[in-house]
Amino acid sequence: MADRLTPRAREIVTAARELLEESGPAQLTMRTLADRLGIKAPSLYKHFPDKHAVEVELVAQLLTETAEALEAAEASAPGSLEALAGAYRGYALAHPHLYRLGTERPLPRAELPAGLEDRTALPLLRACAGDLDLARAFWAFAHGMVTLEIHGRFPADADLEAAWKRGLGALGT
Repeated sequence: MADRLTPRAREIVTAARELLEESGPAQLTMRTLADRLGIKAPSLYKHFPDKHAVEVELVAQLLTETAEALEAAEASAPGSLEALAGAYRGYALAHPHLYRLGTERPLPRAELPAGLEDRTALPLLRACAGDLDLARAFWAFAHGMVTLEIHGRFPADADLEAAWKRGLGALGT
């Protein structure tokens, strides 16, 4: 991902990530990004055609970093869906605004680096012994739980650890 960007474009994406992590997706505009960098908004368009292109780079970061977290979990506990769930949840909760940006709208597949989506999915697919339906069900469960947690949709007294264990158990882990 990084080699496809110029140094200035990387600087812009870094500033966009900082802004996103601090303030959330709604505050990520070309104007606020330019202000963060101390430049005029039209200067950004020399490096990115529009806000969507900046967001694609952020989604690529999300997928790359999620892949790294899942690969590390897989290396430490091969075949463990529980370890993958913990890594997925941990990463998403540590980066809730980036997670929301990358998962609450259509995935810009055609614009992402080749193979990145597959790389991110492979640890889960391996843990599911190649069962694509099980992997999709597991991801849907994990994504739903994380999204509800990020949005504060569980009551304060909810035992989320128990809910995760129950859900993982229902999926056969």
